[in-house]
Amino acid sequence: MNWQAAAIRDASRAGDYGRVIELTRKNARMTQGQLGEVCGLSQSAVSRLEKRGTSAYSTDILAAASAHLGIPSALVGLAASRPQGEVNGDDVDRRKFLGGVAATAAAPALAALPDTADATGGRAAALRLSTTAYRRLDGSTPSRDLTGAVHSHMHLIRTITRSAAGDAERLHLAAVGSEAASLAGWLAWDMGDHGSARSWYGSAIKGARTAGDPLLTAYQTGSLAQFEADAGNAVQALNLTRSARRALGERRPSVADAWLSSVEALAHSAAGDRRAADRALTASRSAAEALPEEPPPWPWVFTFDPSKVAAFRVTCGARLGLPEWVLGDDVEALATGHAKQRALLVLDIAAGHLAGGRVDVAFALAGRALDIGLKYRSGRIVERARAVRRSLTTATPPKAVRDFDERLHGVYL
Repeated sequence: MNWQAAAIRDASRAGDYGRVIELTRKNARMTQGQLGEVCGLSQSAVSRLEKRGTSAYSTDILAAASAHLGIPSALVGLAASRPQGEVNGDDVDRRKFLGGVAATAAAPALAALPDTADATGGRAAALRLSTTAYRRLDGSTPSRDLTGAVHSHMHLIRTITRSAAGDAERLHLAAVGSEAASLAGWLAWDMGDHGSARSWYGSAIKGARTAGDPLLTAYQTGSLAQFEADAGNAVQALNLTRSARRALGERRPSVADAWLSSVEALAHSAAGDRRAADRALTASRSAAEALPEEPPPWPWVFTFDPSKVAAFRVTCGARLGLPEWVLGDDVEALATGHAKQRALLVLDIAAGHLAGGRVDVAFALAGRALDIGLKYRSGRIVERARAVRRSLTTATPPKAVRDFDERLHGVYL
């Protein structure tokens, strides 16, 4: 896209940012529906955005659309990102900060390539694009097949960082390195390699702090908290969620409160504290219900809504042995996302059936999830399946359980 084109410049100078987005989208041969899908908007919402003229715009929506299309932030009236310093000042300053950070966020494969003439962000944006491509592959590719490529990608980021032209580029690259390290941690977690996962998440937090980005620091700290809660380390998980909140201060985005409250609920469940888990889930649900219907600020790329809180409740119920938290008429409708994510939730549902005494149903579901775990060679799924099996103690297991045991026997991941 030629950002110097008269139509683009005229629309930008007039404040018609929807027109800038429309021209760029058409140049990328992307439909309104495709843009809406990657931004979390409906096709009609994208149409309204493009026809908004010089009226007031939501900076979060502008940031999301411009990031996915590779539009320089200044062309849609967004402030350049401030990689250092705290989030403070009035609401307008804060929204400009969030918008500027979001405008440098990861772009999907459909997006236009970044402007390589950008002396500080060009290489960082190109590397971020690669990280996003690997993250998208995670849903359809075994983590073991992706790990080597992601580790090589991390090596490249470090090499480029050492040759960075100045402090500004180093800060951009530190944030990119943080995102890539977080992905490496996620892959290690999926493979059941907890030591490596913990190390990579620690690197992600360090990179975010080096970049001076409180939003990214909080997200990476919360991600490590979720990992520790899943591993059963309740005290550490709770301490990490508090650290994530401190990183953002009192004026943190509402999506952060919603998500971190659910992570706290997981930690309380790991500690066996039903009341505290219920309070945290209630707080998370209230915050999620109040979120605006627009894309969340980066790095919360995916919308966090009440259905996500309901899925967290299922997981907490499985940990606490509370079938009333797990089972419901529409519980399997919560199993969204890619196959590995669905398998983990199905195992939680299986645990709920087992706690309610429905052994055959529980192991039929667990068998379905195990199929996915074996297909993708996911150590995390297989270990969760083993945990479901361990929760049943009987000297004479029924045939469904014996069949499940036969399938688990000899699995080495």
